[in-house]
Amino acid sequence: MDSGDKKPLCVDLDGTLVLTDTLVESVFALLRRNALYLFLLPLWLLKGKAGFKAAVAGRVRLDPATLPYAPELTAHLRQRQAAGQPLVLVTASDQGAAQAVADHLGFFDRVLGSDGVTNLKGAAKAALLQQRFGNPGFAYAGNSKADLPVWAAAEEVIVVNPSPGVLAAARRQGEVGRVFDAGGKSLFSLLMRALRPHQWLKNGLLFIPLLMAHRVLEPALLSQALLAFAAFSLCASSVYLLNDLLDLDHDRRHPVKRLRPFASGALALQWGMLCVPLLLLGAFAIAWLLPGEFLWVLALYYAVTLAYSLRLKRSAGIDVITLAGLYTLRIIAGAAAVGVAASFWLLAFSMFLFLSLALVKRYAELRVASQQDGPQAAGQAPGRGYSVADLETLAQFGSASGFMAVGVLALYINGEAVRQLYQHPMLIWLLCPLVLYLVMRVWLLARRDELLEDPVVFFVRDVRSLLAVLAGGVLMWLAA
Repeated sequence: MDSGDKKPLCVDLDGTLVLTDTLVESVFALLRRNALYLFLLPLWLLKGKAGFKAAVAGRVRLDPATLPYAPELTAHLRQRQAAGQPLVLVTASDQGAAQAVADHLGFFDRVLGSDGVTNLKGAAKAALLQQRFGNPGFAYAGNSKADLPVWAAAEEVIVVNPSPGVLAAARRQGEVGRVFDAGGKSLFSLLMRALRPHQWLKNGLLFIPLLMAHRVLEPALLSQALLAFAAFSLCASSVYLLNDLLDLDHDRRHPVKRLRPFASGALALQWGMLCVPLLLLGAFAIAWLLPGEFLWVLALYYAVTLAYSLRLKRSAGIDVITLAGLYTLRIIAGAAAVGVAASFWLLAFSMFLFLSLALVKRYAELRVASQQDGPQAAGQAPGRGYSVADLETLAQFGSASGFMAVGVLALYINGEAVRQLYQHPMLIWLLCPLVLYLVMRVWLLARRDELLEDPVVFFVRDVRSLLAVLAGGVLMWLAA
């Protein structure tokens, strides 16, 4: 079709104009607002797909400015508009949600969407377009198998980000005018990024009780600890995926998190919906092989992380205490997995140390947010309960908590248990300056805007921190 042809170009929304599914996003945004909506979703489905979409759209509205648009297609549409061709946004999404997108982009002449009665998809969409514009009286840009009937009735076929099967089917029907394919990374690499296996390093805390009891060389106990590590890693990845699905809008406002697979539109949300329950089932299947106490701790960990994702992370103070508690729960879980008691001193040290790290994470995020445009510039970090005015308070809380951890460590070293477990307990006193150095280093870097990642992950990647941890391990080995 040349630029002088005035036949309209009709464009699909989900997966075509935007690299996401707006209905799925809306459902997760609704659940983030109130998890009890989960029980209403089946009732809304009884109204049919169009009624379901209308019920969701009437309660939550996505911000069209944050949606991940297909850049090449969007540029092409602007060229078509400049050449005088009418553009129509036609979608199975609810009319109101589609209109918001069209108003934001500003180049669509008309919007056709589901109206609560008719689900404008597949054959229904093809019939409506034929009725409005004739057969063939329009061009159509789509992306999925549901668009095949529309392409069959269209004069010009434009295929956007298709799977190989959809593209082949479109070509079997007739000539394909143009293909917009973003390409990108493989599904496996995108899934691995979303699962965040580097965060599994945190689950190394499960081995701490075994190490502290000097029983790490017992094969039976070590195998149980490894199973516990696998269970926690699968459970944690399930939570990471769910958190990403619930936090899409906020992630897209963050300079780094906007590049995550779901937030950027590189990975379909449906993969997250599939993997979340599968990973969770795998985690509890492994936990079933371990002592019952471990199963209960894992269930508590999941319940707390779920509460954190849905609500607690937006409550100032409660969020960082929860994060510190989740780290400490890993130590409790490690003890439960191998039947070793976790000492009071170890748990107290863990709470204070990880509270400091949770606070430094919030501090660094808030520093980044305060330097961005938009709502952040007004002093509010998106999705969090803090403002720029809290920066110094967070720094004070975090520094004090880190030094409290060193105080607890000193009291533990001075206790009778250390003299019983170690032949040279005086060497362990050198752990105090090492931990002090780690706490001071991470806070200094945060205040210099040089801490741009999770502090636990930072410690694993930072050479100086690794050397300090290695020195601590050598000290404990020499003291044994």
